[in-house]
Amino acid sequence: MKAMTLNSFGGPDAFELRDMPKPVPQAGQVLVRVHATSINPLDYQVRRGDYRDLVPLPAITGHDVSGVVEAVGPGVTAFSPGDEVWYTPQIFDGPGSYAEYHVANEDIIARKPASLSHLEAASLSLVGGTVWEALVGRVALRVGESILIHGGAGGVGHVAIQVAKAIGAKVFTTVREDNFAFARSVGADVVIDYTKEDYVDAVLRETDGRGVDVVFDTIGGDALSRSPDALAQLGRVVSIVDIAQPQNLIEAWGKNASFHFVFTRQNRGKLDELSTLVERGQLRPHVGAVYPLADIALAHARLETPNNGLRGKIAIAVDPSARLAGADS
Repeated sequence: MKAMTLNSFGGPDAFELRDMPKPVPQAGQVLVRVHATSINPLDYQVRRGDYRDLVPLPAITGHDVSGVVEAVGPGVTAFSPGDEVWYTPQIFDGPGSYAEYHVANEDIIARKPASLSHLEAASLSLVGGTVWEALVGRVALRVGESILIHGGAGGVGHVAIQVAKAIGAKVFTTVREDNFAFARSVGADVVIDYTKEDYVDAVLRETDGRGVDVVFDTIGGDALSRSPDALAQLGRVVSIVDIAQPQNLIEAWGKNASFHFVFTRQNRGKLDELSTLVERGQLRPHVGAVYPLADIALAHARLETPNNGLRGKIAIAVDPSARLAGADS
């Protein structure tokens, strides 16, 4: 099989397209022919060596799969060859998805939503599971509450807006002005241009000084320190960013705030919940760009570029026949 292998930690040119042995499913495992994967910040963090102690080289990385079951190992009962599936590979536990085939344990795999193309499904598995764990599993966002979602035009943010609206929350989000229409199109109620206005001031103005019930941090920096200023009493903050610098949380004390940190865990249940929202028309990932597997380096370089003009996710067509639903090419 063809696979993009990471032979050294570094820049996007660290990948090499190689012929590798096709994996064989063992007991409880499923062999999937990968039609599509996608690029996440986690992918370039792995590539540049942020987790070098957890990734022995050479490695096949990648954290999203949408494809078709090729074969199943002994004891597999939930899937058969020909089934369309999607999932997030177990992070730091074996080869990833930048390859034509991937083997995974049966219990982390789910049936792909029929209304999504492989490119769309691969653009939702990791970010969707992360959003579900953050908003549903950790902060338990409720109907009628309000939430500030940072980076609403990004891969995680645009999915978080849709999930929050499906729950029944009022959504505030930070984006650049040229992304206002996009953020509103996926459900944002209040959009804030973070380059022109302090988001804390905007939230307090729009909530008559009360603040929001939840802040979802997808950007890092000083977001943890500043979030309490935008929170209502008993507010919650959830972050998916590993932040190295110290954060001053003194303002959280007066708000009785709670903080949650998410590094997503793989399971079928979250994907099935997301599939329900997809089939109800309440959730759809936006694919902002598509690259072939051989151009993984270009995709990584683009995602890492600040203000790259992207909305949503970068998808990778591992199978050249992969197409966006409703697209001509």
